[in-house]
Amino acid sequence: MYQYTEFDRQFVKARASQYRDQLTRWQAGQLPEDEFRPLRLQNGWYVQRYAPMLRVAVPYGELSSAQLRVLAKIAREYDQPNAALLEDAQATQDKLGAIPLKNGQSVHSKLTTGYAHFTTRQNVQYNWIPLDKSADVMDLLASVNMHGIQTSGNCIRNITSDERAGIAVDEIADPRPFGEIMRQWSTLHPEFSFLPRKFKIAISGAKEDRAAIGWHDVGLQLLRNAEGELGFKVLVGGGMGRTPIIGTVIREFLPWNQIMNYLEAVVRVYNRYGRRDNIYKARIKILVKAEGQRYIDDVEAEYKQIIEHDGGPHTITQAEYDRVAACFVEPTLSCDHKEADAKIAHILRCGRRRCRIRSLAAAKRGTAPKSRFACRDAVLQAPGPGPRRRHGGPARHGRRPGRALQRRRSARDP
Repeated sequence: MYQYTEFDRQFVKARASQYRDQLTRWQAGQLPEDEFRPLRLQNGWYVQRYAPMLRVAVPYGELSSAQLRVLAKIAREYDQPNAALLEDAQATQDKLGAIPLKNGQSVHSKLTTGYAHFTTRQNVQYNWIPLDKSADVMDLLASVNMHGIQTSGNCIRNITSDERAGIAVDEIADPRPFGEIMRQWSTLHPEFSFLPRKFKIAISGAKEDRAAIGWHDVGLQLLRNAEGELGFKVLVGGGMGRTPIIGTVIREFLPWNQIMNYLEAVVRVYNRYGRRDNIYKARIKILVKAEGQRYIDDVEAEYKQIIEHDGGPHTITQAEYDRVAACFVEPTLSCDHKEADAKIAHILRCGRRRCRIRSLAAAKRGTAPKSRFACRDAVLQAPGPGPRRRHGGPARHGRRPGRALQRRRSARDP
């Protein structure tokens, strides 16, 4: 995973300190709400109906054990609203009524606190942290090199990649160093801090697209041309939501060292022409769909201007790439990898067997659906030891299963 430099650490701590000052001034009435709102948003703090929601960036989906412990501490100690507020929220939730089940029974949804939620865009979200404790949470995150900088607001958001980046067997090139260069470029970018709408970038370095690049404002696919040179296929204008659109390919191949200059052109044209009068039509996908080839021509003209007139200021040198790539350090293993793999395989086998029995029992009781999701959730909750059984399944009436049944179970659950 990415190892923060001393500059990175000082920057995150300074940002947390700055936010504490902003919060204190807002609480004292010295900073108007209209001015405080964009400041808290660019630190990941939304204010929803009942409580703030915090979004924390997890760059490239990689977390250390120290970071996980801090995330758990925040969930346990800070994701806790006062009792009256939670009771009011639950009463509103109850007005929606019961949720019917297929077996004819029904359940009521219960609001829960003390949880951290992992998102599809490599973030972690909390839903109940009181705003007056938000600065303390920012300090805790900074202590383990984490933050919520630009995880919300109309700016360039957390840059995501394949969850197997760096270890995928079908990887053409590691996308993480490029993502980190983009993160450093886009953080607090003076020109792109107040875009028409949020802006999301995803990078895939593998043959199989596991980063869903077609659904992002900008999707980047690492590839090699016929000469073996490394570069990017560039897609722009993808998105989901109320108007789902697959991104348009505007460059089939762009040399890797020019990606920052080209991205600057893409975002600059969007910032210039993107709609600000209608929040539902402000995303870049609407601009690309409306303008088509004209948008692509404007990007190419802006890119040419950046290269020829400005001198290509964001061209990535080999030395800069090597500097950033060196920050992605593989963890040092202190045990035999074969022994560790065998232990993990054993844990997974036991977990699958336990959750299968529990999900089947729950389905018979009508308290939970019989599905792979229930099975998955049971594994994540780390259930205690299940009933004793042989060969992956419960013995019926105390008898040992026949040899044919043993063989079928062994093949089904290796």
